Amino acid sequence: MYNQTRERLGIKPADRVLLVRISTATMQFYRAGQLIKSYAISTSKRPPSNIKDSLGTPRGLHEIAERIGAGQPPGMVFKSRVPTGRDYHEFRDGGVHDNLITGRILWLRGLEAGVNLGGQVDTYERYVYLHGTNHESRIGEPLSSGCVLMRNLDIVELYEEVRGGDHVMIVD
Repeated sequence: MYNQTRERLGIKPADRVLLVRISTATMQFYRAGQLIKSYAISTSKRPPSNIKDSLGTPRGLHEIAERIGAGQPPGMVFKSRVPTGRDYHEFRDGGVHDNLITGRILWLRGLEAGVNLGGQVDTYERYVYLHGTNHESRIGEPLSSGCVLMRNLDIVELYEEVRGGDHVMIVD
């Protein structure tokens, strides 16, 4: 699916590609076409959707637009993409009632006009990220408000392997 979408859009292949599979709550990391690692993830509590305010995980071909959080401890909590200086364990009850953005942030930008780019379907304007969570024990369950959630050590590890412009394909 990645290659067909990329070719249809006239986009050259990326050396590093993340393939997010909503139905299996997994993400595969490929480098030069070779599978490097598979990760357990969580996606939206709601059905997949590219529409603004749907809180669904958006499908389609994306790129990593911004990488945020280099050098921060794995459990660092971010507010408006800025480190708070606090680990999620420092929040009341570890923030269990909140779905905190922790570890690192990989901010996604859609590459398919009218699907996940522009207007009411713009992934970047929806602030959709790959990021860590304070609910690591629940990874694998539908959990987010549209983002792709990972264990904190996993997102820190992945962050070191990917670059801006790398592709992220999200499928059902």
